[in-house]
Amino acid sequence: MGESMSRRSTIYLADEAASLALGAQIAQQFPAGGIIKLYGDLGAGKTTVVRGILRELGYQGIVKSPTYTLVEPYQLAERVIYHFDLYRLADPEELEYIGIRDYLDQEALCLLEWPDKGGAYIPKANLTLTINLHLAGRIAYLE
Repeated sequence: MGESMSRRSTIYLADEAASLALGAQIAQQFPAGGIIKLYGDLGAGKTTVVRGILRELGYQGIVKSPTYTLVEPYQLAERVIYHFDLYRLADPEELEYIGIRDYLDQEALCLLEWPDKGGAYIPKANLTLTINLHLAGRIAYLE
């Protein structure tokens, strides 16, 4: 990560625009590949932050949570981004069937929602984002 985000940051996200802006800021810290783990309850805004990341990197299409497909690939001009949602994963071994190592071994940016469901198949993150609901907004913790 670059200098604009410290080792651990806490950010209040008042609305969707703030979540998108956080995603844009995160994207700027990853000019090449990496692994970003996203934690938070259902509806916390993980996919909204992913949308902000993708928009900042030039993707203008629809961004949906890959809850049923497990992974959604985004091919951009100069890079590939994989958005994983492991919420429905019953057994971490299922990741072997979708070829998780092939995705993670590339120079791609991998965004993983519900990464704990992947167990030992998910390597250490370059950035961990936890989003908690707080009053009318959310609080994001970055490490």
